[in-house]
Amino acid sequence: MNFYIPVLKALGDHLRYQLTFEAYRSRKNLRALKDSYKGKKAVVMCNGPSLLETDFKAVAESGAVVIGLNKVNLLFSKTDLRPDVIVAVNRHVIEQNADFFNETDIPLLISYQNWRKERLVRPRDNISHVMVNDLGQGPREDITWAIHEGSTVTTPALQLALHLGCSEIALVGCDHNFATQGDPNKEVVAEKEDPNHFDPNYFSDGVVWQLPDLLGSEISYQRVLRLAESKDIPIWNCTQGGKLELFNRKPLKNFLL
Repeated sequence: MNFYIPVLKALGDHLRYQLTFEAYRSRKNLRALKDSYKGKKAVVMCNGPSLLETDFKAVAESGAVVIGLNKVNLLFSKTDLRPDVIVAVNRHVIEQNADFFNETDIPLLISYQNWRKERLVRPRDNISHVMVNDLGQGPREDITWAIHEGSTVTTPALQLALHLGCSEIALVGCDHNFATQGDPNKEVVAEKEDPNHFDPNYFSDGVVWQLPDLLGSEISYQRVLRLAESKDIPIWNCTQGGKLELFNRKPLKNFLL
């Protein structure tokens, strides 16, 4: 019985959302995005410290689709490169970065905020909401109705790249390694500076964040990799260093050729 209660609640949340005008508007946006970058390469900019070693100028000049994650806006003072779309699904990230999300014109893919009665990020044309609870169906190429979170925002970003029709996908800044240790998904209070991400202010000064679930991330990576392979779409790890070995590695300069 304890198993069925959360499943039924998730199903109820999912159905209630799908009947809202916001869900209709977001599905329309996402249908328009389907295969809109067909044949183009995609670069997913993850959040690890090694992201700062990326050749942002080369990425910008390559014409690749750039997918930023979460608080990628903290990078904007360091480079003129701007993502074509930003993905954020974690509630703490959305709450903490709501001011930027409300002012940017960059297209956003963010989880529907069913944990709050008030709307933290106001609906507008550049925002597509999506349910992250897909009731166990796993990663998907078409994310119109739901998306698989898989313990890391990188998994929704990879699904977005597949949804856009990209021919190859590269990960940069995906270190898959955290200095802060503890139980996976446990909510903790941040220290003064953040040693785990590309900016010391990413999670800092007492904000709440969730410790990483590296095993859960790897399981979801394996599942999305199988989906990509079924479409003959390679996913490369172009990160400088790091501990993610599930994806084949390739130097970023070679990927961008």
